[in-house]
Amino acid sequence: MKFLFDLFPVILFFAMFKWGEGHPEAAQGLVQQYLSGLVSGGAATVSQAPIMLATAVAIVATIAQIGYLLMRGKKVDVMLWVSLAIITLFGGATIYFHNETFIKWKPTVLYWCFGAALVISQFALNKNLIRLMMQKQLVLPDPVWQKLNLSWAAFFGAMGLVNLYIAFNFSTAFWVNFKLFGFTGLMLAFVIAQSLLLSRHVKDPQ
Repeated sequence: MKFLFDLFPVILFFAMFKWGEGHPEAAQGLVQQYLSGLVSGGAATVSQAPIMLATAVAIVATIAQIGYLLMRGKKVDVMLWVSLAIITLFGGATIYFHNETFIKWKPTVLYWCFGAALVISQFALNKNLIRLMMQKQLVLPDPVWQKLNLSWAAFFGAMGLVNLYIAFNFSTAFWVNFKLFGFTGLMLAFVIAQSLLLSRHVKDPQ
């Protein structure tokens, strides 16, 4: 359930882009109606409208995620706040400049922020963030926790590079598809691979 909750903005981004692709004039009309005050020059072309509309929906969806958690009295993860800041900054730039380049950089910046947080916490603050998140579910030797933390940092670094390659070597439509299905598939594959490797080191809780 949490997995789908985390994917909520990405799913809406994908759905709105696909709708805008199929109805470009209608998408342009919505951009003109609701976003014209945020757009440099006050207008967007038919080809620009789908990505701009999808970006606006993703920003609103991320805000809604945080609002939902706050209303239920639940803690909002730091990374969700970071995600909101990044999508607002890069998404806002995409809408204002009607330029998709900014939103295409957003996943890379987010992944690299995640990776940097893991590395800096381990070496500068002597904190293992992966251990803090997973120690209630897993009991592992200290060296394995350190390797696990660094492997996630490396994975996020690689994901950022993959995003840049896909974003700037393929069409925007292909990138939007990959953003949902490709990255989700890579994440699941990595988690499964990690689980298989960790099974040799898991200790039974005393």
